[in-house]
Amino acid sequence: MSDLPPGLEEALGFPLFAALFGRRARRFALGAAIPDGPLAFTSRYEPHPLSELERLLVVTAATGNTAWHHLITRNARYAPHLSNYCGAAGGRTFPSAAGFHTSQLFFTDDSGIFFVDTRDAPALVDRQADGALDAEALLAAHRGQIRQLEAGRLHLPREEPYMEGHNTWNVNVQGSLLLIPVGDLAQHVLATLCYYLQNGYVLTDDVHGAPFPGLERFRHLADVENPLPLSFVEQLALGELSVELGASCYAGMLSLQAMGLGGWMFDGLSPQALLGASGDPAVPGLGFRYDERPGWPVPNPTGRAGVFEAFCPPHFPDMRAAVEALVRRKFGPGGPFHRGTPGPFRDSPGVRGSAQVHDEAFQACVALQAQTIFERFGKFPGTVPSVLVLMYLQAHHLDLEFYDTHFAPGAYLSTHAHHFEKWHGGVLPKRRDGG
Repeated sequence: MSDLPPGLEEALGFPLFAALFGRRARRFALGAAIPDGPLAFTSRYEPHPLSELERLLVVTAATGNTAWHHLITRNARYAPHLSNYCGAAGGRTFPSAAGFHTSQLFFTDDSGIFFVDTRDAPALVDRQADGALDAEALLAAHRGQIRQLEAGRLHLPREEPYMEGHNTWNVNVQGSLLLIPVGDLAQHVLATLCYYLQNGYVLTDDVHGAPFPGLERFRHLADVENPLPLSFVEQLALGELSVELGASCYAGMLSLQAMGLGGWMFDGLSPQALLGASGDPAVPGLGFRYDERPGWPVPNPTGRAGVFEAFCPPHFPDMRAAVEALVRRKFGPGGPFHRGTPGPFRDSPGVRGSAQVHDEAFQACVALQAQTIFERFGKFPGTVPSVLVLMYLQAHHLDLEFYDTHFAPGAYLSTHAHHFEKWHGGVLPKRRDGG
């Protein structure tokens, strides 16, 4: 790593517990200002954007592919078949309920809006015999997974309701990197319907007080007399995907401690405005299409064509087509249960091929429930959004003078104190007065 900054080597060897115990929201960036109150302060420095390497490391920490995952090994209900819940064969830096992995990462900085495609990537690098990954190879591989969507920073007005009042002074500011994990909640609910059907359950519509017609013909798959309430299952999926998004941000947050960058994870942005459903053409957000309907409290974004498309109409003609797409993701080429997909096992074809494929009856049962939900509610899922954004991570360079002025020693780590020395060759940030 002779041609790389020494800060990278320090970050890669930074102790886990030092990152855990040293984690703090450090919000005051170079170029920031707090005009009033007990912590009033104006930075003497210009904003200083992250370098390409710094940005790449934070992004990889938050959504990086970490080679093949190990699948879910057993469920007595359908042993000796392998558990077949997972949606992808590649593991990432954060977990997902039952291995569904339905989220992807967007990010923005001064140079543009970007999309990072790691959800269905194969193992981008192979693990070494001791389980380690080559960091340089990993970063190089992830550079190729980043796609620029637009030039210029994502525009969100610095006022409510676009962002909460306590964020207007420092979120998405010049020089910062803003990470935005986005979850396909429609696909997550579909995967949840599959999960429950595999374990003998179907749903009933407790919102309308009406069962799903036609489930009687699937008695051989599930106990149709004792269904689960739709609202419970969709709220469960919402909670599971929320954890996935938060875990992605937290993985990135730990990297900030190791690198000596400021920042924090938070949820104080308008989800509708962020995705593109603000209703104001001047605030296009991430450019997702959305639907509105009388009785809906907020618009329902479903995706951006060719980039991130939720598993529901209008990106699919109907919910049966979405179910078939989920089956292809799981059992088709490159999927976790395709014999031709490589893996970490001594007999990867034998292990992957032992999972039971969702047959026609199984797919028909899931599709019947999903299509009924779509028709009754006008969207899928019925009681929760099709696309979920919740937690975000901002990274920026700290203005240490703010902390030295207002805090006792210990407000930042040694990695912050020596960041410019180890990452930028000792070149200090530019002062506004030219000094």
